[in-house]
Amino acid sequence: MIVQKLPWAGIRIQSGNSSVVIDPLFHFPSKFDQSHEPLFPLSEFGPVDAVLITHHHGDHFDPEAIAEFYGADVPVYMSNQSLKFAEGSNLSGLQGFSVGDTIQVGSITVAASYSVDGVGDPQISWIVQSGGKQLIHCGDTLWHGYWWKIVREYGPFDAVCLPVNAAVVQFPGMRPSGQPITMSPEQAVSAAVVLEAKALIPIHFRAIHHPPIYHETPNLLDRLQTAAQDRVELAVLNTNETLTL
Repeated sequence: MIVQKLPWAGIRIQSGNSSVVIDPLFHFPSKFDQSHEPLFPLSEFGPVDAVLITHHHGDHFDPEAIAEFYGADVPVYMSNQSLKFAEGSNLSGLQGFSVGDTIQVGSITVAASYSVDGVGDPQISWIVQSGGKQLIHCGDTLWHGYWWKIVREYGPFDAVCLPVNAAVVQFPGMRPSGQPITMSPEQAVSAAVVLEAKALIPIHFRAIHHPPIYHETPNLLDRLQTAAQDRVELAVLNTNETLTL
């Protein structure tokens, strides 16, 4: 199983002749101004057999790019509750998923599991298995208590993709809380340990930092290194870099 990093939270997974992509992003949400890392046409990362979406937010679900680079009829899987937010897109292969559902994509087995959204929207994590290896991608989840249930059912994991930017937001129309809506570096390491992961691949950082609307936590890479020491292998991938499990 080869894991390829895409910008922001995106991951492409290839096993043999099969491949899936999770949360691919090309069109950067305008409310965040400009991306702090380059974005690339999704075709540059290679073809995919299916697209997996953790949730419908514009920095995770880019229907225009999916249709443009993968084709409007590519299978796109997301939470059943998220389907209503995809209405109006020209994607014809949308399919709803619930926690516990599984599907076979060539040689890859995909299952949906728990995730908790920081602003209360529907969100799921994706477990990808193939060739005796497995990975979980948790979108931009908060810390939650489902980690132990996930590891009992699926663990241990060869790699976990977890958000690390502890974003504090002030979105229009929402009373600011001052609290992060995604996991911190320290929480991501703790979750990786609970999930019995061999490697932690940090996601959901770099691209967006646009105070006061969206504020990324400071010194996150240094904090990750400190928290991960002697606890879990840290695999910090730049865009287009790969990790072979």
